[in-house]
Order: sequence, then C-alpha cells, then structure tokens
Amino acid sequence: METEDLPQIIPAVKDKGPKIVSFGGGHGLYAALRAFRLLTESLTAVVTVADDGGSSGRLRDELGGLPPGDLRMALAALCDDGNWGKTWRDVIQHRFDSDGELSGHSVGNLLISALWQIHGDHVAGLDWMAKLLRAHGRVLPMSSVPLTIEADVKFPGSFQVVRGQSVLASTLGHVETVRLDPPYPPARHETIEAVAEADVLNLGPGSWYTSVMPHLLVPSLAAAIERSSAVKSLTLNLGSSDGETRDLSLSEHLMSLHRHAPSLELNYVLVDEAATLAEPDLERCAREMFNAKLWARPLHSRRAGQHDSLKLAACYRDMLVDAGIGVDEQW
Repeated sequence: METEDLPQIIPAVKDKGPKIVSFGGGHGLYAALRAFRLLTESLTAVVTVADDGGSSGRLRDELGGLPPGDLRMALAALCDDGNWGKTWRDVIQHRFDSDGELSGHSVGNLLISALWQIHGDHVAGLDWMAKLLRAHGRVLPMSSVPLTIEADVKFPGSFQVVRGQSVLASTLGHVETVRLDPPYPPARHETIEAVAEADVLNLGPGSWYTSVMPHLLVPSLAAAIERSSAVKSLTLNLGSSDGETRDLSLSEHLMSLHRHAPSLELNYVLVDEAATLAEPDLERCAREMFNAKLWARPLHSRRAGQHDSLKLAACYRDMLVDAGIGVDEQW
C-alpha cells in the first residue's frame, strides 16, 4: 500500500496553523499542497498562468482569460477527503471524450471559466469554486493577465527563441534564459497580500522553467518574496526530467535559479536524500548561492518521478520545527 493511502500517519492540524504560501503549477504544486494541507488550514496556492496547451490553451484562445488548468489542479489538491471532496475532485478533473468540440476539455476548466464570466473577476471566480469544493485553502493566480513564456534555447550550432509553455516544456535544446511576455506583468493585490502575511513561502516542486521560475519573473511578486521575513524554502524536483531540464543536474537547477533571481535568499533547499549522494556539491551550492540549509529527506513515491505527499509532509513538518514555527502545542 502506498504511504499516500495512509493519511492517519500524519494527522491534520486541528487549528489553523502557520500561514503557508506555495508557488508552482501542475503536478508539482499538487504534491506540495497535498502535503502542506496536513500541517495547516491557512494555506494559499499561487499558480502560474502561462499554460497555452490542451484544454487551457483552447479556452484561453477562445475566451481571452487566464488559462484555468493549473488553477484547477491546485483546487483539486485542496479538496477534503470526505465523500463531498472526493466526488467533486473527480468531477473537476474529469475530461470529456467525444468526437465533438468538448473532447479533451476538463469539467473544472469549464466551471472556472463560467465563474469568471459570471463574476467578471478571476479571484472572485476561484473563491466561489473553492467554496463549492469545500477547499482547505485558497487558490490565487500569480498575475492578473495571461502570460507567455519565452526562452533562449541553445541547440547544436544555433540559438533559438522558443515561445509558449507547451513548446518549451518539450524542447530538446538547452534552456539558457527565460522571460515573460508581457515583460512586466501585474500581480494580483491578493497575491501580494498573501505573501506579505505569510509565515512560510515555498517554491516548487514542478516544471522548472514553466512552473517554478515564472513566479520570480513577475517584478512585484518577486520583490514581495525577496523582502518577506517568512521562512523561505525551495522544494527541488526528484531529478532531471524529459524536455526543458533533460540536461540539468539539481546543482545546475540552483545555478539557473540564482542567475534569474540573484537577490533571492532561502532558508532551506529541500531535496530527496538520494540526490545528495549523486550530487555532493548540492549542499555547497545551496549555501553559497542562497545562504540556505540543504534539507535532505526520503521523498520518492513508488510512482516513478513523483513525490510522496506524506513523506513530503513529514519533511515540511521537520523543517518548520527546525525553523521554530513547526507543529507544536499551539496547533
């Protein structure tokens, strides 16, 4: 039996707990949120809004709003584990399979898009969706406008500009630099407020250039993160993946982050303990580039390439205790 199937191992915190903001998108953010929700009820997901593929891309092109897919995934992660939450999690994650125009669309993407049209506001729509799902936390977009990710990518004998999250995610070249279009996008004031009030800020895990890095490319959001006095952690991926980071070691992940956000300081860099054996320089890189402590724990799921949410929760719990804001008699 998977440890994810044994939620009684780490009981949910009864009171609200520390204010935690986790940044990312897709499956990586989903894993982090499933872990953090076992430690606090005061949880906010800040989600990338640059998806341009699949159902999200189609709705973005047709309706002109934010792509809803990564936001939907975050909401699904925050559904409770009762019948209501499990049922609605299945509903919003369901994709239509047909020969018509609905094929490939997820129900959740359509519901979110409908709420946006009805309320005329992205955050209001997401808050109503969270109420429907009885979500344990809040989901906010990292920017109030849809974004396009653009990268300078090195191929054998040439450099090319690659545009679009879906294209960049599968590139066979080496990503040198990423940026956003528009280059100075606004952040939602609710997102900035959540960062300012947070006790803990966490980046990752997730697709490095398309889910993790973009948060530090929104100027007002990056500035809010950098000036925050919260405990700041970076949850590294389990290793290189296909596509955008196929040729990067985890140490090189840190180098690329430092190159794009040279003023960022972190308290902890969280990593699966197996990586510390494979990359002995990782601890030095974390310390020299971010003034951070390397926090190594077993994080692998039995599912290849995925974090185990309960192992991740235990890692976050120990990190919070080490930082002096961990799970104690207060909550």
